[in-house]
Amino acid sequence: MEPRHFLRVEGLAVLVIALGGYLALEGPLWLLAALALAPDLSMLSYLGGPRVGSLGYNVVHTYPLPFTLGAAGFWTGNQLAVLVALVWAGHIGADRAFGYGLKFESGFRDTHLSTQPVPNALLRDSK
Repeated sequence: MEPRHFLRVEGLAVLVIALGGYLALEGPLWLLAALALAPDLSMLSYLGGPRVGSLGYNVVHTYPLPFTLGAAGFWTGNQLAVLVALVWAGHIGADRAFGYGLKFESGFRDTHLSTQPVPNALLRDSK
């Protein structure tokens, strides 16, 4: 099995564990829905160019920040922080499970898991 397959399975495991934790803590579904795609707002950093964009995206799409937020929430008794951290980690896991990896400076579609294909509609429009 190729390493990227292990990373995708790992992402699926993180997603399942994060969602399980969120539901076990009885987090509200509206908050889950509201925050599910929030980490993708980091794509706005691409307005600063591919170098700034990949850095901004990658910082938000790695586990240290949600882990730190979740740990801080756990130690201070702030359940909202724990819930946000679980949604955030679940988002990262879902991205990995579906093959969306960390970005290279060469372009948004170049990731550590694969090169994302260009949608057919974009190929037709560019001709």
